[in-house]
Amino acid sequence: MIVAAIVLVIAFRVDERADSVPAGASAQPSPVSLVPRVNPVAADAPMPTTAGISVGLAEALANPGLGDLSGEVSDAITGQTLWSQTPNQQMVPASTIKILTASAALLALPHDQRITTTVVAGSGGQVILVGAGDPTLSVQPEGEETFFTDAPRIAALADQIKKAGIDVTSVAVDTSAFTGPTMAASWDPVDIAGGNITPIEALIADSGRVEPLEIDSPRTATPALAAGSALAAALGVDNPVSSGTAPAGAPVIASVTSTPLLTRLGDMMRASDNVLAETVSIEIAKAIGGRPSLAGGIDAVRKTLSDNGFNLNGAVFEDVSGLSEGNRVSAGLLDKVLVAGAGTAQPKLRPLLDMLPVAGATGTLSERFVLENSSGAGWIRAKTGTLTVASALAGVVQTREGRVLSFALMSNGTGPTEARPALDAVAVALRECGCR
Repeated sequence: MIVAAIVLVIAFRVDERADSVPAGASAQPSPVSLVPRVNPVAADAPMPTTAGISVGLAEALANPGLGDLSGEVSDAITGQTLWSQTPNQQMVPASTIKILTASAALLALPHDQRITTTVVAGSGGQVILVGAGDPTLSVQPEGEETFFTDAPRIAALADQIKKAGIDVTSVAVDTSAFTGPTMAASWDPVDIAGGNITPIEALIADSGRVEPLEIDSPRTATPALAAGSALAAALGVDNPVSSGTAPAGAPVIASVTSTPLLTRLGDMMRASDNVLAETVSIEIAKAIGGRPSLAGGIDAVRKTLSDNGFNLNGAVFEDVSGLSEGNRVSAGLLDKVLVAGAGTAQPKLRPLLDMLPVAGATGTLSERFVLENSSGAGWIRAKTGTLTVASALAGVVQTREGRVLSFALMSNGTGPTEARPALDAVAVALRECGCR
């Protein structure tokens, strides 16, 4: 197996040529320049022993903040399990379930796959904005920052329509690419205003965020109409936006394309974006001939993982984003997927580790491992999961002796304020542990 390095090392290069200075004066040091590089881990770094891991984790595991804990730790090179505690117990995974969603996408879809959003001509000067399932589409004007990486823009669609010389009288939106309910039965509608979800329609801009750049922004309850209204505003059209279906064979007058799948999955994982997770699952469903719906997305994720040798027996999926408290996944399953991403048995999963937030630096870990448990900063990459009743952390860590370990830790029964630092401390114990 091959393990990717998980730490960005900044090397310092000093120019040895110093400027001349007057006699007797101290020479000024040459400017320091940064040369970023990723150092590969050594394949022969010593592997911890099972007994050593148990001793090394004992103090961190004694923290009552962990509540009901299930977990597994494995060696990323050999795949050997080094520590486990009820690893097959089905737990509420919260957003760590996105590891499974991202993995299914990597296994089922071309890594460079893109989604194209189009505008077609209707009758009487109407244009129809046709959704294709890309919630990274943005209302942000050209030249301004977008929440998602290199997001396609509604402003670009408007510019193309204007250049086509069409006298637009009204805008309609077509969401027929998706079918079925737009909200899972287990989701609470208050989570729309709470900033966690928007109805999953084929046409969504900025994942439904009312404030496009704010991660916790309230979401809109009518994402397709909101996107259509943004296009109408950009075109200077005052008539209300309506819902409709594009006529068969209608000419395309404007289009924008998403970034490749790998970029979108990276955004999904780092920001833990629930909307993007759900739409990606429907993208998988469409690719494998399933239903283009929330339920079809669940079926597609399960089928893809099972077909690739992962045991989902006992797992319960009420969504693929982790918002539902009815989801049940085992730490053992998460750990085995991470081990597969670290090695060569599933080469399509190789990008998975690169998508994980970096402790103290990126995504949902940017504010963790900063003051408390700071010795793990930069050495741990992990997907977080947080609900009122559940907290989880799953990823990889490089020990002080250079060995890469995968881990999945799932805590149910205590609140995030207690559970998250306790989980972080377990990951730090793995980092600090020679454990031999």
